[in-house]
Amino acid sequence: MKPNTSGSCLCGAVKFEVSGPFERFFLCHCSRCRKDTGSAHAANLFSTMAKITWLSGQDKIRTYRLPGTRHEKSFCAECGSALPGVHQDGGHIVVPAGSLDGPVGIRPSAHICLASRAEWDAELEDAPKIDGLP
Repeated sequence: MKPNTSGSCLCGAVKFEVSGPFERFFLCHCSRCRKDTGSAHAANLFSTMAKITWLSGQDKIRTYRLPGTRHEKSFCAECGSALPGVHQDGGHIVVPAGSLDGPVGIRPSAHICLASRAEWDAELEDAPKIDGLP
């Protein structure tokens, strides 16, 4: 059994713990996930076995469900940080990798929806790398 993994939002109002293993780690490039994150892709962990325990701030969690789709996003009402959610079907949890306070423990399983990635999201390994702010 994987040890518990803790996480929180940016402002610290919401804190949680995930107990159990992550089964998949997807980097999703679909337009919905790009809108959710404001970035090139969403980095989400998936599990059908893990459980979330909310340690604080559960009343600050909001969930947006895109009508007519399975797409949903949970976030902190105070700072807007992405937070874990239990999918509508109740069969699995989705945890934004960036919401965890420590190591993720697994490597990404795959880039998904790559056909719809942003045009600027190609050959990024060639971009200059700077430790810190420019």
